[in-house]
Amino acid sequence: MNNPYEVLGVSETATDEEIKSAYRKLAKKYHPDNYTDSPLADVAEQKMKEINEAYDAINEMRQKGKGTGSSGSYSSYSNASSSQFYNVRIYIQRNMIDQAEQVLDSTPMGNRTAEWYYLKGMCAYRRGWSEQAFNNFTTACNMDPNNQEYRAALNNMQNQRAYNYGGYNQTNVGNQSTCTCCDVCTAMMCADCFCDCCRMGC
Repeated sequence: MNNPYEVLGVSETATDEEIKSAYRKLAKKYHPDNYTDSPLADVAEQKMKEINEAYDAINEMRQKGKGTGSSGSYSSYSNASSSQFYNVRIYIQRNMIDQAEQVLDSTPMGNRTAEWYYLKGMCAYRRGWSEQAFNNFTTACNMDPNNQEYRAALNNMQNQRAYNYGGYNQTNVGNQSTCTCCDVCTAMMCADCFCDCCRMGC
C-alpha cells in the first residue's frame, strides 16, 4: 500500500480534521453513484477502495499514538518497522502467515516491540501453536501492559489453556456459560480485526 497520506493528498503533519475533510472530498468525488453506467466505474471503484484503506490506515495508526496530528510531524509510516508491522497485520488478516512471519523474523532485535510480539503470537495462534502464542502474548503485555488489544489476546489464550487442561472443571462446575473453544476462536478473531482498520475485502 502507498503512503496513506499521499493517497489522501495531505501532509503527515495534517490535523485529524484536515484528514477527515480530505477524505470526504475524495469520497464524494469518487463515489460509485457518480459513475453509474460510466466506463470509468471500475476505476472509480478501485480509487474509492484505495481512499477508504488510506483513511482507515491513518486512523488506526494515530489511535495507537504513533501519529501526532497537529502537534508535530508524523514519521512512523515511513519508518521501516512500522510499515512492515502494518503489512504484517494485513498478511495475518488474509491468513498469509508465512509472509507475515518472514517480515517479523527479518526485524532486527532492537525493533522488536510489544506489537512485534503480539503479531508473532497471532501467527503462532493461526498455526495452532498455543504455547508459543501464549508466550508471545505474555511478552507483549509485559512490555505494554495498558494495551487492550494485547491483553484481550492473552486473556483468551489463558481461557483456552484452562479449557484444554481441564482448569474449567475447578472453577466453573455446572456453569453453562463456560467459555467454549468456539467462543475463544470468535474472541480471537475479534481481536484480529484490529479495530476498524482496513476495508480490504478479504
